[in-house]
Amino acid sequence: MTVREATEPAAADPPVRDDHDSPRPPKLVVTDLVKEFRTKRQRVLAIDRVNLEVADQELVCLVGSSGCGKSTLLNIIAGLDLPTSGRVEIDHEPVVGPGPDRGMVFQTYSLYPWRTVAENIAFGLECLHLRKAERRARVQELLGIVGLAKFADHTPDQLSGGMRQRVAIARALAPEPDVLLLDEPFGALDAQTRRAMQDFLLTVWKRTQSTVVFVTHDIPEAIYLGSRVVALASHPGRVIADIDVPFGAGHDSGITRDPRYLDLRDEIEDLLGDV
Repeated sequence: MTVREATEPAAADPPVRDDHDSPRPPKLVVTDLVKEFRTKRQRVLAIDRVNLEVADQELVCLVGSSGCGKSTLLNIIAGLDLPTSGRVEIDHEPVVGPGPDRGMVFQTYSLYPWRTVAENIAFGLECLHLRKAERRARVQELLGIVGLAKFADHTPDQLSGGMRQRVAIARALAPEPDVLLLDEPFGALDAQTRRAMQDFLLTVWKRTQSTVVFVTHDIPEAIYLGSRVVALASHPGRVIADIDVPFGAGHDSGITRDPRYLDLRDEIEDLLGDV
């Protein structure tokens, strides 16, 4: 496994689909990002000079304890918040606000309870003013991808937690974003459903070839999903390690019995425990 220098921007990454392919160019670049929250009495430095690159079609996991700025960083990448200084670029274009090139999935399902599954998925397509026939075709495609075709006319309250999160992922994918951002999307699920959703996400990622940034506080989840694990320390949030996962992304459940998996888990736990 390779640990990059945390104080420098990460170099272009190894491929995520096939180790024999040529490296892909960076899709997402975060440069010297700083975020301060100010009150009348004090200034709180939440993120301190974060540098990060994510290659096209790569799945990278950000891991750290609560309060380390993971969600703040993701919100800035999504354009939902602005940095105090530094910049975020998608395909060399600066991020200055929300846009269809980024899809966001939150820990809470954030579905519209009065809309059916199909109507929830179609929401972003309506905002893009696509024709009804185009919307219908895209929704049907995504219902097939997430395995919910039989539930198209159900409302969210008729679904399990895992099914609701599938709808949320499908809705985020509907506009075909360049970057999919997931903020601890499986944190509220039980262990069995969580593992099923992890495998589901890997399947969707392989089919859609999206660039994915996945935030979690769960170290085994980060290793299981990502081709890289970026560890963040808190107070303020900063990158302390950028580690290549030796299995690459999209591996199977057998890696959890691999000694390298156990060594990497212990290494990241030690890193986060020492800061």
